[in-house]
Amino acid sequence: MEYIRVTKENLEEEHICCAISNNKDVQVSSKKAWLSDRFDEGLVFLKSAERGKCFIEYIPAEYAWNPINAAGYMYIDCLWVSGSFKGHGYSGELLNECIKDSKEKGKKGLCILSASKKKPFLSDPKFLSYKGFKVCDEADNGIQLWYLALEKTEKIPSFKECAKHPHIDEKGYVLYYTNQCPFNAKYVPVLEETAKKNNIAFKAVKIDSRTEAQNAPTPVTTYALFFDGEYVTNEQMNDKKFLKLANGS
Repeated sequence: MEYIRVTKENLEEEHICCAISNNKDVQVSSKKAWLSDRFDEGLVFLKSAERGKCFIEYIPAEYAWNPINAAGYMYIDCLWVSGSFKGHGYSGELLNECIKDSKEKGKKGLCILSASKKKPFLSDPKFLSYKGFKVCDEADNGIQLWYLALEKTEKIPSFKECAKHPHIDEKGYVLYYTNQCPFNAKYVPVLEETAKKNNIAFKAVKIDSRTEAQNAPTPVTTYALFFDGEYVTNEQMNDKKFLKLANGS
């Protein structure tokens, strides 16, 4: 497989989300704006040259938009291979490129979010275990931080205290999200409108800075839904899924 590294120079030309055909879609533009601000912080976005959902996105952990302690590590935002690209070893190829790059940059290791059982939009724990990753921390909601050491070190990553016990004081549905995921630009307004029409208590909290993200009350900051203070899910929802959840069915 041939891969392309997306940079500031080619960002506008490259198609970064192949679930969305229109490159000018608000979802794509919001994601590209988010990426553009991260490149100077060391973010790497490597994708297949052939159009499809096959890419890896990673950044020095000090700049990650997650509440973790992982100085000297590389944090993988997303490793995504789907559709016809599955089953060809591309996940391993992308991960190997990240490992090679991280070693060249003198990183202690890699870290990434997952769970004991596969969750939507999180890396498969079976794949991570097969590749030598180990669990180094776990939050009360089952979200785990995994790591792969690239050198001998006693310093392993961990969640910040604010993320270990995901809980907020507000009632009703509260959604924390960022523009790291392109789909939020479309579907968060859909939930807001759906909640309003159905008299459902709902509040969307957009995380706009790394500082806010690194102090969020949840390990997953791209999309974290709470209800009456308790964490519910990191699975993105359309109006039908949200109403089904809100109606308890």
